[in-house]
Amino acid sequence: MNNNPRIAGFRRVPARRTGSLIDSRRRSLVQAAAAAALVTGLAPLVRPSPARAAAKRTLRILQWNHFVPGYDKWFDGTYVKEWGQRHDTEVIVDHVGIPALATRAAAEVSAQKGHDLFMFLSPPPVYEEQVIDHREIYEECQRKHGKPVDLAVRSTYNPKTRKYFAFSDSFVPDPVNYRKDLWDEAGLPPPDSWDDVLNAGRKIKQTKGIPVGIGLSAELDTAMAMRTILYAFGGSVQDAHGNVVLNSPNTLESVKFVRALYRDAMTPEVLAWDPSSNNRAMLAGKISLCLNAISITREGENKSIPVTPDIWLTQALRGPAQRICLEHVMDCYVIWKFAENIAGAKQFLVDYIDNFRQGFLGSEFYNFPCFPSTVPDLKKLIDDDAKAKPRDKYKVLGSLMVQATNVGYPGYANAAIDEIFNTWVLNTMFARAATGDATPEDAIRDAEAACKRIFAKWQAKGLV
Repeated sequence: MNNNPRIAGFRRVPARRTGSLIDSRRRSLVQAAAAAALVTGLAPLVRPSPARAAAKRTLRILQWNHFVPGYDKWFDGTYVKEWGQRHDTEVIVDHVGIPALATRAAAEVSAQKGHDLFMFLSPPPVYEEQVIDHREIYEECQRKHGKPVDLAVRSTYNPKTRKYFAFSDSFVPDPVNYRKDLWDEAGLPPPDSWDDVLNAGRKIKQTKGIPVGIGLSAELDTAMAMRTILYAFGGSVQDAHGNVVLNSPNTLESVKFVRALYRDAMTPEVLAWDPSSNNRAMLAGKISLCLNAISITREGENKSIPVTPDIWLTQALRGPAQRICLEHVMDCYVIWKFAENIAGAKQFLVDYIDNFRQGFLGSEFYNFPCFPSTVPDLKKLIDDDAKAKPRDKYKVLGSLMVQATNVGYPGYANAAIDEIFNTWVLNTMFARAATGDATPEDAIRDAEAACKRIFAKWQAKGLV
């Protein structure tokens, strides 16, 4: 954990103290003392004087309740604690559930007060004017660790304003989770294409009564899954130049496909799912396939859930246009302009990347590095995991590293794309057509009209 002087603005500026900012589900308070003694390992621990204690810095961080509890245990209990001691800083980590992230962010911006570091699970360019430019953090990390993956840049950089509106430390691959035993009993090979999912899903539902489980509701997993299908069929919200191109023959084919998948292989339950519903359904043996990160299999392994050895993973599925997938989660930290400890927040992120391999292990391979050199033995680790059955179950994640793309593909994430994502425009489009609430053509037409209104708004602001 280096205190690196190369980064501008990294002065040790005391943060003003405030009271409790949120009523969180879990709060980690890290008390720091005698930082110099801990760094050198030579000086004895000395109780700080009252004057020094009063000047101690504070760093406030908000992020989600990780789906792999071991990560939060490592982050809060080990990394944050050690970092706070080294930097003579009280680090306060607040955790909230996924649905609360958007409301908490909006509340902090409205109040112009809150956390120094705020973590989103998808690119947050709608807040570009409320955050610092994170360029120097990227530059310092690149100097030390080489270039970040293109996915990170396309998720956090606005080419129109030339500003990095966030910093991404990691992303989460989104493999297909499927019940190999059900596929084997049906005499079917592992799913390799979206047509395979439809055909096998239909057969397994008819013979076993077990449906496919891909959400069609107003939530994160649905937003990611529907874009994966859309991209695989050659559709997209925008082109590489930021023009709205949703209403296309490719999009129509993707919407018709999801309608057939819903009618033939799924159940209405998916219309009311939340981000953890597919986890629960798969581990309960109630679905045959879903798109999800490895939180499903890790929970099954850690809790010895009987169905777990039958849950296998695949790479991105092939569609009529290409083999592609979205990332499951794009971890994006922002530092608000109104943060009270901007220098400390910058240093924390740079030091975190220095220590990312431990975060990768703490997340049990859930968080993949945006700076690949920080986990040089990644392939070796995922190829042979002691918990997995079979031991090479997670080997497929290596393929997903290069198959995953960003929200906003084939362009960059931007404020219009962000609003479309978080107001569930595509989720609604697919669900309306799937349930018969609208024809595929009408659902697409309405969605494109919404997209054009949103793009026009942000273009007028000069951010798109």
